[in-house]
Amino acid sequence: MREDTDGDGDGGGDAGAPTLGVELTPEHPVPEVVRRGVLAEEAGYDAAFVSCHYNNRDPFAVLARLAGETASIRLGPGVANPYEMHPVTLATKTATVAELSEGRAAFGIGPGDKSTLRNLGIDDERGLRSVLEAFKVAQRIWDGERVSHDGTFEANDAGVNFEVPGEIPVYVGGEGPHMCRMAGKHADGLLFNGSHPDDVAWARDRVEEGIEDRPDSRGAFELLAYASVSVGPDREAAREAARPPVAFITAGAAPPVLDRHGIDASLAEDIGEKISAGEFSEAFGLVTPAMIDAFAMAGTEEEVADRMASVFDRADGVVVGSPLGPDPDEAIRLAASAARRR
Repeated sequence: MREDTDGDGDGGGDAGAPTLGVELTPEHPVPEVVRRGVLAEEAGYDAAFVSCHYNNRDPFAVLARLAGETASIRLGPGVANPYEMHPVTLATKTATVAELSEGRAAFGIGPGDKSTLRNLGIDDERGLRSVLEAFKVAQRIWDGERVSHDGTFEANDAGVNFEVPGEIPVYVGGEGPHMCRMAGKHADGLLFNGSHPDDVAWARDRVEEGIEDRPDSRGAFELLAYASVSVGPDREAAREAARPPVAFITAGAAPPVLDRHGIDASLAEDIGEKISAGEFSEAFGLVTPAMIDAFAMAGTEEEVADRMASVFDRADGVVVGSPLGPDPDEAIRLAASAARRR
C-alpha cells in the first residue's frame, strides 16, 4: 500500500511512510461500521480491513457500502478464509469490491480464527496449502483467466464475467512461521497478528526467510502488524476495553508465543473453550494484565504511540485492530495521532 522508494523490491526497512490501516468489525450495525470507515479515511488511514466471522454481519455488505462512501482508502476483507466460502466465490466478491471502489480493493486471506471455525466443524481443516491455493487461483481469475483446479478445493473452468479494475494486493493473515515464510515468498504482504515488538521482530525474520526465494517480478512486500489497539484518555478504561480481542488472540496463540510472554498455556486453552461455548463474559474475565501487555497496544495516546514506534522499527505499518478503545470514534482519531508521532 505504500511506495517502495528504495527500489530494492522488498518493501522492508525505511522506504516511505509506514502504512496505517484500521480493522472494522461488523459486530456493530452496518451503518455504524461504514461511518467509522469514513471517519478513518478522514483521519488519514490508508486501508480498512473488515473482519470476517460467521457470527457477525456480512463483511462484503460493509465493503460494498464503504466503496460508495469513500474515495481513497483501500478496502478488503481482513481476513477471509477459504473454508466458510468457496475460494472462487471469495475472489468474485473481492473483485466486486474492486469494481465498486474503482480499483481500491485488497484481499486479506488466512486460516481463520480457530475458536469460531470450530463451531462450523472445520477447525481441523485449517492449513497453509489451502490459503496459498485460494489466493493463487484468485489472482488468475482477476487476470481474466478461466481456471480449473484440483487441490484443497475444486474449480472447473471458473472465472468472472467482468473486467476487474486495478491490482488487488494479497495480504496473508497469519502468525505461524510457515505462514509468515509463505507470505514473504508468494504474497504482497503479511497481516501479522501481533502487537508486541518482540513478536513483530520474530515475524520479520520469518518473512525475510521467505523473501530470499521471492521472484523479483512479485514486486514490493510489506509486513503489517495487525495489532489489537485500545486507546483513550482513561488508561484503565482503555485496557479494560482490550479484554475481548485479547481473549481471542490468546486462545489462538501458538505455544511458543505464549512461552515468549510467560503466559500459562492451560489458561489460554480455558479461554478458547469458553469462547467456543459462547461463554464470552467468562472468557474475557480470564484475561490477565500480562496478556493485555503481550497482545494489545492499550492505554493512553502517549503509551500507544510509544508501542507503535517500537513496532514501526520492525514492520512496514500497523493495522489498528479491534476494539480501538472505549469510544471507538475517538480512538480512530487518537490512534492516527499516535501513529503520526513516529
